[in-house]
Amino acid sequence: MGRAEQKKQSHETILDAATRLLRERGVAGARVADVMAGAGLTVGGFYAHFESKEALVDAALRRAAGHMRDRLLVRIEDKPANDRAEVILKRYLSAAHRDNRDGGCPLPSVVGEIGTTAPAHSPVLAEEMERTFQELERRTADGTSVKPGAPTRRAEAIAMFCMMYGGLTLARALGGDLSDEVLRACRSVGRALFRHDDGAELAEKKS
Repeated sequence: MGRAEQKKQSHETILDAATRLLRERGVAGARVADVMAGAGLTVGGFYAHFESKEALVDAALRRAAGHMRDRLLVRIEDKPANDRAEVILKRYLSAAHRDNRDGGCPLPSVVGEIGTTAPAHSPVLAEEMERTFQELERRTADGTSVKPGAPTRRAEAIAMFCMMYGGLTLARALGGDLSDEVLRACRSVGRALFRHDDGAELAEKKS
């Protein structure tokens, strides 16, 4: 393996370790020493790959957010258009996702810090959330028209994700039966709010 290839591999290993720690412990918990230990590398080699911890956290946040979108939206086009929002709700608001702290959505671990003690990462968070909102809006489009006075599809996409994130965050904090109930309640209400049955309603009126 050449030096350039070895450096690239080490860079990816560091980024993987940082992404895991960011999900598990948040921004403050993703210490350079712990990241490098998790990558099996010495701390002295860190600055050959990243100029600062802030740059590392930004890169890890981008990677974790991208992984989250990939998992939520994988093969979603294979589902009936009117069922896609419900599928996404089930994927995000699942017990498996709640319990997968080192491999799931990073937002429950980082949003509070970015809003208070780590505002330097706000631009990256905004960038990744904009991508998420756009993808949700595009992938859940079902061809039905927006009724007069109803929220836009973009507003629905933003609201759906905010409900999912809030539900997951609270479910992780609660534990026990109440945690399960929070997940079920958010899935149920989300299904009612974000499913468009214009065609079914029209058929019922004609029958």
